[in-house]
Amino acid sequence: MSSQDSQDIETATTAIESAPDTKTRRYDRQLRLWAATGQSALESSRVLLVSGSATSTSILKNLVLPGIGHFTILDHAKVSHSDAGNNFFLEGYNSIGKSRAEEAVQLLSELNDGVEGRADTRTLESILESHPEWITSFTIVISHNLDHALLNKLSALLWKDAKYPPLVVVRSAGFLADFYIQFHEHTIIESHSETSPSLRIDKPFQALREHALSLEFDNMDSTEHGHIPYVVILVRALEDWKKSHNGGLPKSYEERQQFKKSVLALKVKGDEENFDEAEAQAYRCWTETKVVPSEITALFSDPALSTKAMDDNQSPFFHLLAALKEYTEQSDTHALPLTSTLPDMKSDTHNYIHLQRLYRTRAEEEKQAFKNYLRVPVDDGMVDSFVKNAHALVVLRGKPWGTFDEDKAALVESLSTMPKETCIHLALSALSLLQASDTSVSPSAESIRAKIQSIVGQSTELPDEADDAIGEIARAPFSELPNTAAFLGGMVAQEVIKMITKQYVPVKGYCVIDLIETWTGTIGA
Repeated sequence: MSSQDSQDIETATTAIESAPDTKTRRYDRQLRLWAATGQSALESSRVLLVSGSATSTSILKNLVLPGIGHFTILDHAKVSHSDAGNNFFLEGYNSIGKSRAEEAVQLLSELNDGVEGRADTRTLESILESHPEWITSFTIVISHNLDHALLNKLSALLWKDAKYPPLVVVRSAGFLADFYIQFHEHTIIESHSETSPSLRIDKPFQALREHALSLEFDNMDSTEHGHIPYVVILVRALEDWKKSHNGGLPKSYEERQQFKKSVLALKVKGDEENFDEAEAQAYRCWTETKVVPSEITALFSDPALSTKAMDDNQSPFFHLLAALKEYTEQSDTHALPLTSTLPDMKSDTHNYIHLQRLYRTRAEEEKQAFKNYLRVPVDDGMVDSFVKNAHALVVLRGKPWGTFDEDKAALVESLSTMPKETCIHLALSALSLLQASDTSVSPSAESIRAKIQSIVGQSTELPDEADDAIGEIARAPFSELPNTAAFLGGMVAQEVIKMITKQYVPVKGYCVIDLIETWTGTIGA
């Protein structure tokens, strides 16, 4: 957990009034990651997985355990001997000849009785032709090693409308794999960035400044002196510095070193960790509050904030972003709204709670001022979350599946900068195309190389790394290994959870996995 996500101590010490309910106990650890809002999004989600393969069921395992609301496995295939040998969610030999979807759903459902599972034995092709709206009713769609032509049709359907669900395309052969998330637009408020929000130490609000100046450091006993929060120490030290430097902040390297020494000079005992902490956090004194992070400034120029777009846009995110832009332009501080969440620091309960109350009061005042710029009603909980995370907002825009393979210039550049990742991706694409053209013949190394060459262009020389990728694909073009399935299951489920909860930043582009040399990489973003 990052420091800015720390729970304020007053809440932590007063909110425990009764024992947690069954759901809280069951999901305790993950609630620490994405909180009640993320869990609610998961429990409201409906996931469609096209294929009941070992990789597909591994993905679902990692979605069923954290508690998605519903999943459907769409698969008309019967369980084969190879399925029985590599899929842990089948009853081994007893499942052979039975519906792969129905057998997998039965065992997956046993993992979490709060999740609804369903098997659908229709073909994807028939649904695309007769009931495409059924597919678009899901929260997210996942496919594994889907036929090339069907994948293109599914991708095209889900790209028709920005309101349609994202599509996660997973491909694997032997120890190699890649996956891609197709989406129009993805906005993230709770990105859980490691960047800390400003504490306004260089420009303290009035209540904080008055509190820091009111303390008589010299008259405190050693225990009290050793528990002054570093925020208060720095505000006080900086005010003293300004008095002797014409109101200026430490600017040069020499001045900053001198300021740090002045902080440590306030110690009355050598082991006062709060002053050591203040010295380590001294950079906050010359990090100007008025500066809005460049990533957020860039969002203020987003086309979605144009007058015409705002009239048509129903997303509360962009209305909040428009209000944030106005707020930073017109507020006295020209900064993002203050957050009431303080990081952990060396202090005692009394001092920490008092400091927390100062920040909470000021943050509430600025939040109310921010709300005055909203042009449409937005849920208070969402406003609170937006203001708290205003320093780390993210807007992602994606591309349709297959766009990268159609861009020869991008492929050539990627081959030169990330040859291993690109060669594995191209080898998997070549395998998919070869299977689409002739399913009766097992692809050879020569046919895979020829197909890759046709994708990138005959004039493009393939790097040496292509030999390893082609060799592994030719060795096991139809092999689904349990360890590859398990690894992919965890990785893909993690990204699906990010998409559903709209928390944390998902992978953009093609995530390539090599379990021979055990690495992952991303291309085509």
